[in-house]
Amino acid sequence: MIGRISGILLEKNPPQLLVDCNGVGYEVDVPMSTYYNLPGLGEKVTLFTHQAIREDAHLLFGFGNAAERSVFRQLIKITGVGARTALSILSGMTIADLAQAVTLQEAGRLVKVPGIGKKTAERLLLELKGKLGADLGAGGGVVHNDAESDILNALLALGYSDKEALAAIKNMPASSTVSDGIKFALKALSKG
Repeated sequence: MIGRISGILLEKNPPQLLVDCNGVGYEVDVPMSTYYNLPGLGEKVTLFTHQAIREDAHLLFGFGNAAERSVFRQLIKITGVGARTALSILSGMTIADLAQAVTLQEAGRLVKVPGIGKKTAERLLLELKGKLGADLGAGGGVVHNDAESDILNALLALGYSDKEALAAIKNMPASSTVSDGIKFALKALSKG
């Protein structure tokens, strides 16, 4: 398995790159999030890769960081989501946006990505719940520390939805203890 390549960037034809690694040119498909952060032609580039071997092709997918590759691998495990669809998702939204959509179970955000219909979006949300979301620091960076995570989990245990719980802790002081944070969040929820 090819896990990483490093070499000279020879060609950029979205979404495909040609990278020269000691005389061997590798064609690598990348999401647009990686594409926009590439160096210029003739410069050194390092990509984390995922190699897919099919009956009719050997394909190499490249990513600017290991987190992006990890999310890609989670996506392609889902029935009905192939490599092209996974690249499209990563091109259409950041990992944080995807994680937040999963945490809040917002299918509407996924449907905006080309090639994702309502049923596929719902399947994605269902399959990724617990694998991607608050555990990755989702919620647009709302969950910053263990105390906030405990407060969020307490609110969820009380029966509040992810969306309500995240909204309740949004304006909470950063130095709050768990008990103070829960009180703050419950006050915020009672006003709403």
